[in-house]
Amino acid sequence: MPRLRESLNTEDQQMAKKAKKRRYSKGAAKKVSRAMKKRKAGTLKSGRSGRKVKSRKQAIAIGLSEARKQGAKVPKKGSKKRSKKRAKKS
Repeated sequence: MPRLRESLNTEDQQMAKKAKKRRYSKGAAKKVSRAMKKRKAGTLKSGRSGRKVKSRKQAIAIGLSEARKQGAKVPKKGSKKRSKKRAKKS
């Protein structure tokens, strides 16, 4: 029986490691899923203009920003990378 206890402890340790490695918290995931459901129902609106959100990506962004405001674990926003125009090849 001692081996059974050892295996349970290692499983608990593995679960704890996975929880630490999580990039997004469970609360953030809930906010995103709520935003997606609202978008599908047609009731999700953007902040400034108040227009309906049609884009899936925009719905995810709204959910993540709400989670950030609430204090959930969410990675920082990435800075917008501007694509530089390539010089014409001759």
